[in-house]
Amino acid sequence: MASRSPTVALLVVLAGLASPASAFNITRLLGEFSDFSTFNSLLSQAKLADEINRRQTITVLAVDNGAASGISSLPSDVQRKVLSMHVVLDYYDKAKLEAIKNHTTLLTTMFQSSGQATDRMGFLNFTKRSDGTMVFGSAEPGAPKNSQIVKSVASRPYNISVLQVSSPIVPPGVGGSPDTGAPPPHKAATAPAPAKGKKEAPAPAPSDDNGGADAPADADALGPAADGPAADGPAADGPGADGPAADGPAADAPAHNKGSDDAADAPEGSAAGRVVAGAGLGIVALLMTIII
Repeated sequence: MASRSPTVALLVVLAGLASPASAFNITRLLGEFSDFSTFNSLLSQAKLADEINRRQTITVLAVDNGAASGISSLPSDVQRKVLSMHVVLDYYDKAKLEAIKNHTTLLTTMFQSSGQATDRMGFLNFTKRSDGTMVFGSAEPGAPKNSQIVKSVASRPYNISVLQVSSPIVPPGVGGSPDTGAPPPHKAATAPAPAKGKKEAPAPAPSDDNGGADAPADADALGPAADGPAADGPAADGPGADGPAADGPAADAPAHNKGSDDAADAPEGSAAGRVVAGAGLGIVALLMTIII
């Protein structure tokens, strides 16, 4: 009997040393509440339950079966990210949250420790409103803070605390926003190319294929001034031009009727002839004056 007591004492000590490593089992803990069966199953499927159980201090923000559909409808890889956002790497029960100074703080989640979070995506923003309502939300800028604490489900200070929240907390962009942002630049780059091609192609086409359509437009603009009959006929030969004054009979007839020999010898219709004829008449008049 005495030989067995040291062995029993050793087993008790070993059990005490081992107990902190398995201080809780989140699957068994949530299994006691049927309202969280879907959330509990999702933790196991995402292989987060084992990671939670390896922690010494943890807070789980659980959603009931009705709200859990907002997580189960997501792709499996996104489910794991969202679920890890509901695991805070510290112990918080309602009393500790109410005692937070300034009634707001940032909480580090398991998603942040995974190394997959960017910016402030892996942090939660906790705020206690003026009416006493306590809410959680993603710490990403502009993210809503509308997941309210409903009640405390279970707590084992200072190892694990399970709090029920009203709705899942999904950070903006956690569902793969780069994939949805890539196509628009591609469409924007290819769309203008055909548009420019359509605008530029028709321009040379009419001049090559419909030359007759463009030619009349140019001919109407340039023809009358350069080659049309109105340019050569009326300007050179018409009655209103200088031609009739130089070549027309009206210019020559008066010169011959006055009987001037000098005017007759002068080139017909020329300006010089008219000058000579006038000079001759002047000389004849002068001679007649002297004789008289």
